[in-house]
Amino acid sequence: MTDFRFADLQLLRYEVPGFELLPLRQKLFVYYLSEAALLGRDILWDQNCKYGLCLRQTLEAIYTHYDGPREDADWQAFVIYLKRTWFSNGIHHHYSYQKFEPGFSKDFFLNEVGKLDAKLLPLQENETKEHLAQELAEIIFNPKVMPKRVNQADGEDLLLTSSCNYYAQGITQAEAEAFYAKLKKDADPQRPPMLGMNSRLERNADGSLYENVWRSGSLYGKAIDRICEMLSKARDYAENDQQTAVIDKLVEFYRTGDLKTFDEYAILWVGETEAEIDFTNGFTEVYGDPLGLKASWEGYVNIIDHEATRRAKALSDNAQWFENHSPVDERFKKRECHGVSAKVINAAILGGDLYPSSAIGINLPNSNWIRAEYGSKSVTIANLTHAYKMEAKGNGMRQEFVIDDATRQLLDSYEDICDDLHTDLHECLGHGSGQLLPGVDADALRAYGSTLEEARADLFGLYYIAHPKLIELGLLPNDEAYKSQYYSYLMNGLLTQMVRIEEGGQIEEAHMRNRALISRWTLANYPDAVQIIEKDGKHYVCVHDYSQLREAFGKLLAEVQRIKSEGDYEAARQLVEEYGIRLDATLHHEIRERYKRLNLAPYKGFINPKYEPVRDDEGNIIDISISYNEAYDEQMLRYSQRYNTL
Repeated sequence: MTDFRFADLQLLRYEVPGFELLPLRQKLFVYYLSEAALLGRDILWDQNCKYGLCLRQTLEAIYTHYDGPREDADWQAFVIYLKRTWFSNGIHHHYSYQKFEPGFSKDFFLNEVGKLDAKLLPLQENETKEHLAQELAEIIFNPKVMPKRVNQADGEDLLLTSSCNYYAQGITQAEAEAFYAKLKKDADPQRPPMLGMNSRLERNADGSLYENVWRSGSLYGKAIDRICEMLSKARDYAENDQQTAVIDKLVEFYRTGDLKTFDEYAILWVGETEAEIDFTNGFTEVYGDPLGLKASWEGYVNIIDHEATRRAKALSDNAQWFENHSPVDERFKKRECHGVSAKVINAAILGGDLYPSSAIGINLPNSNWIRAEYGSKSVTIANLTHAYKMEAKGNGMRQEFVIDDATRQLLDSYEDICDDLHTDLHECLGHGSGQLLPGVDADALRAYGSTLEEARADLFGLYYIAHPKLIELGLLPNDEAYKSQYYSYLMNGLLTQMVRIEEGGQIEEAHMRNRALISRWTLANYPDAVQIIEKDGKHYVCVHDYSQLREAFGKLLAEVQRIKSEGDYEAARQLVEEYGIRLDATLHHEIRERYKRLNLAPYKGFINPKYEPVRDDEGNIIDISISYNEAYDEQMLRYSQRYNTL
């Protein structure tokens, strides 16, 4: 169900099927884990920008105390700016990483800050309202200040040109890379920790660098202590001893910041596969760091969907078969696929870097050696994909961008099932496949690593979705269904994902670069299989030979796996730079104009359900209620008040 629409964004609601039917013990487990997942919100805001929390508090103070005319153009533009900032957990777009352009005037901002009670503002000691207002106005209105949260432009210093808050101001890319290269020399080459994952790199007075670790009693300690408090409450309702041990080890990691302890936690977490309710909480994905080292904070809680999990289990049970039959070089294949578990889940809460915009599939842990020795967990989030599908029905995209009626009928018949299956293949098997050659640094591909890893997992899914094995396993109805995934994937990678990028821009986000890379490489190298053709003044993807497409995906998969396994940085750079970044301006303009006529929002995110304890007359919790009627601004303001930890 649609809730809010603004700028290029649309907010949806998702339901948590079966929550009301859970016994109280499990409801309490979900509730306390959800509290822990929301208490890290301020960490992400600070990671995204050093002024993020200060800006949020100031903007929210204006929003809640504004007494001017609601029809004023400056006010209406300000509201959209704040809603976009909430959505992106900061003042930079969540996908393009570009700073938002304010539609309201600087005078409006300065005037509204000036009208506020000083107690409402994040003033430093002896700081005046005027100084704060001018400082924040420079950040908001000067396009040269902090223009991009994550810059990965080839040939530029990626740290000096990125405004994320993982590195102290003035630290160069060369300095940071040298710092971590030295640490890696002293690390266990067989079981290396994820160096840099949970720290901010800073500079001593003498110019040397050091890590300010995110842990209790240190950076982000106030937030981490409150997270640990909720995790400890959740512990009382854990479903088994292994899950209790997982929580204990996670709390130990939060308190010490020790990366070996984190590895111990990850191993315990991977090994716990029996519980109905699961969660992640912590420093996880590295897309927000231009060097791909430091992890943004995220958290979520999920409940297993038993019926849908049968699909994912069929894949994970056959992980070794898929690995053995992969088209990659034998040197890069795993001899034994350990502990590959997969399930379909329903999200119960989204937090940190998974909120409001969320992934629909997740595969963890990220450590290569843990995946090789202990396995991985993969999930597909069913209630989020369901919300997306319901919103997409009849929105006009297929009528506008699919080449003909026959292809539209193909997509109508099979795209939903194939899309879910491709996500399962990507998460359950793709990320867990392959291995690095001995001595290869897991971070060897540097800024291109995230894009190539997503491409590797996507290609694995594309290659196998056309394999008869999936019909044999009962996952596809026939040997025609896979074609819907091939067409929709290429249409997205070659055409429709461009609607998310402003004209004059280029592709920045790793998943979008990955889809462009695969699609454009295939277009360039297999012209007899796929083309972009013009029809009635519009451009469409035209597939001539689906079997050749599978050959193309297999060949590219073999090359991407080689690049990763050998740590071939130069090949990674060439592949991404040639196929994954730049846009054809004329085609880009056409696609955006066609999309505008559909009146759709290219980006979507979610409003969380609201959980509240129900107490008896003596104050005992007798139930946890769930509701879905909280407005977007109401939820964001409540989160800022209730989960204000930093």
